[in-house]
Amino acid sequence: MDRSELAAVLRTARSRVKPADVGLPAGPRRQVPGLRREEVAQLAGLGVDYVIRLEQGRGPRPSTQVLGALARALRLSDDDRDTLFRLAGSAPPQAGRVPMHVRPSVLRLLDRMSDLPALVLSAKSDVLAWNPLATALFGDFSELPPARRNLIRQRFLGTGVGRVTLSPDSDSAADCVGCLRTARARYPDDPDLARLIADLRTGSAPFDSLWQAARSGRLRAGSTTIKHSELGPLTLDCDVLLVPETDQTVLVYSAEPGTSSASALELLRVTGLEQFTY
Repeated sequence: MDRSELAAVLRTARSRVKPADVGLPAGPRRQVPGLRREEVAQLAGLGVDYVIRLEQGRGPRPSTQVLGALARALRLSDDDRDTLFRLAGSAPPQAGRVPMHVRPSVLRLLDRMSDLPALVLSAKSDVLAWNPLATALFGDFSELPPARRNLIRQRFLGTGVGRVTLSPDSDSAADCVGCLRTARARYPDDPDLARLIADLRTGSAPFDSLWQAARSGRLRAGSTTIKHSELGPLTLDCDVLLVPETDQTVLVYSAEPGTSSASALELLRVTGLEQFTY
């Protein structure tokens, strides 16, 4: 691990990212170019002190999950991400692992979806990126460690961010389990995927029952009902946009005009964004 060079790369990368690039207000008193350390820490789901130590060249060796979270928060290209991993003494993500790095062009697309909640998911349903309206709907994913930002884990183990409840008994639950079986066939050597499946089979009888059915699946566009802690049940259309190069998907939620769910989304655009924009 080259601590001094890693620190320099992190500081430089932070200075290149504008607040608007990640959906943050610049504010009138910003005195540093790019992002503040606190903002990087929140986007990556890390402690501020940890980020400070890394930038000062005195931090511990970061795990691959931490490196991936930093690469996404700093919007690094694939080459810069690989450099980050090597400087930290870790091998860059391998072809046999689930791709966890979101392309900058996809992040730019997410930024422009300002009127609808949108998420970027990995092949095993990790929430890799989200826009402000998704935060208003689901809660702040940055409050969770990266390993727990997973919609299937949230559905079956209830480890989400607390604003939305997804039922393990809904019609789409079987498709979710099938997605993991499909992912395991594509990435049989991914340890994080194997760990996720083991946790779900141990912790959720409904998941284990569906897993034993041995059916593959994929995310499908359709209507879904979620229970919001403040707004109650919301019936939303969920469209699935594929990013084939990285085996990722963009989920975009909307509601039929004139419905109570459409009114609830409109309310979130006002009150929710005021609450969760920092």
